Amino acid sequence: MIPAETAAEGGHTLPAEVCRAQLALILNSADFDATGRERRFLSHVVEETLEGRGDRIKAYSIAVEVFGRDMSFDPQTDPIVRIEAGHLRRGLERYYLTAGHNDPVLITIPKGGYVPTFSVRSPPETFEPPLPVAEKVTTPYRRMRASWLTVVLAAAVAALAVLALGLASSGVRPTSPEIPRLLVETFDDLSGTEASRAIASGLTQEIVGQLSKFKDVIVVQSSENSVAPSRFVLAGSVHLSADAFRLRVRFINRADGSVLWADSYDGEMKVAALLETETSIAQKVATSLAQTYGVIFQADASLNVSNPPDDWAAYSCTLSFYAYRATVDQTALPSVRACLEKAVERFPGYATAWGLLSQAYIDEIRFLPFDEAATSASIASALATAKRAVELDPLNIRGLQAEMFALYFSKEIEAALSVGKRALTINPNDTELMGEYGYRLALSGEWDDGCPLVEEARTRNPGPLAYYETALALCAYFRGDYPQAAMWIRKATVPGNANYHAIAAAIFGEGGYEADARRERVWLEENAPGLIKNLRQEVAMRIIRPKDVDFFLGSLKKAGLAFKDLAGQT
Repeated sequence: MIPAETAAEGGHTLPAEVCRAQLALILNSADFDATGRERRFLSHVVEETLEGRGDRIKAYSIAVEVFGRDMSFDPQTDPIVRIEAGHLRRGLERYYLTAGHNDPVLITIPKGGYVPTFSVRSPPETFEPPLPVAEKVTTPYRRMRASWLTVVLAAAVAALAVLALGLASSGVRPTSPEIPRLLVETFDDLSGTEASRAIASGLTQEIVGQLSKFKDVIVVQSSENSVAPSRFVLAGSVHLSADAFRLRVRFINRADGSVLWADSYDGEMKVAALLETETSIAQKVATSLAQTYGVIFQADASLNVSNPPDDWAAYSCTLSFYAYRATVDQTALPSVRACLEKAVERFPGYATAWGLLSQAYIDEIRFLPFDEAATSASIASALATAKRAVELDPLNIRGLQAEMFALYFSKEIEAALSVGKRALTINPNDTELMGEYGYRLALSGEWDDGCPLVEEARTRNPGPLAYYETALALCAYFRGDYPQAAMWIRKATVPGNANYHAIAAAIFGEGGYEADARRERVWLEENAPGLIKNLRQEVAMRIIRPKDVDFFLGSLKKAGLAFKDLAGQT
């Protein structure tokens, strides 16, 4: 039995947003054993109560409004509502005995009726919501930059040990990892003309198609036959004027109805350009929502799920990897790697986790001091793990991106770039891939082709800005624009990363910024002696053309850095 608690009654009423937040916890939990119809039942009665319409909650209204029965429904002869209410009560009781045993709010449906009650486990004056609830009007996602991601990283990495333990010992045994589900509703036609209906339908279908290129999101158009309920909804409307149309879209958290993101897009009604316009708008919407560090990532990364079940814990490992990569905090890498290893152990078919694990192995080469034996072992592990990801899902972009990395650091440059190009063809909306493929192109010597891709990725992706800015600094440096290179490297600031300081030293040394070059040289001497000892190997591992390597090393010497090259010369 659930322990008795203080009910929210009499002079005290729980805030509606607190109750909706608790409803979201329940609906998003794998421990809540309920069908889609039972979940709609619970959502309906909670919302009706919070809106002050509890007196309308009867068997008849539930049958008609939730279960879709016709107006002739007779609760005396058809017990469907009583049966489903019994199932729902048992599902709630089980939830509060498992994942919800520490939840601060209880939602129950007392026998003899269908109106829910809300009770608290702490005094009302000290009560806080169980998880953040988005404001009804949100800040545009592109404003949520590195400072927000740093907070997410701190929280995610701190929870990794708990997640790994949960993966090993949780009593709940889901068969697949958590993957966000997005219901795309047919956009409303506000103009009521044949043309507006066609545009509304065309935009809906095009957005579904573009979103479906992201394998880390499940896109559905109907919730009726869905195995699991969709946590998010994309809704919108189309309005026509004389020679143009406007699409307004909203991304909604289905559990509490909060609008997490909204935007509008305009297009001309010229027949020749209409299909191209629809595709362009759909690509922008899909990128905003589903890309790494996009709206869905931000929504899930900010959730605090206590005692997570296996499926959510595995998904959290992927979120933690992205948060780590936003800052390239080397101290977080071992925990992130361990979490991903647990995730693929628990879910061997999780292609995205395999791809990210491969990238974690590569990061042991990219961001840690050179060690020939360790480098060979990490590359072998990364390549095998990436191939496993691609075998599981040949269209999984994280797997293909990992394969590109592993081949690149194996010095199979042509093969690496071929994989990257193919992956970008599969999903040109994936700005994370776009930036990394562009950077590989540039570092292999194709600066004119690669650098514009990095710049576009930085413009469209709200995530690892410092990483892109460091890349753009290198782009400017190799085209001889040292003031521009200095601007980008000063903007980037990745204080704990030795590669960043080496690039900064080269830029400042070549550009004649003596004080800046001296500062970077001192940092490298004090904090990265291993990198200095193997500087040519470190640089040649990343920059492919020998003439580019020699130029970069010459710039480091201008910065005052003393090191031995392969010939033993200083």
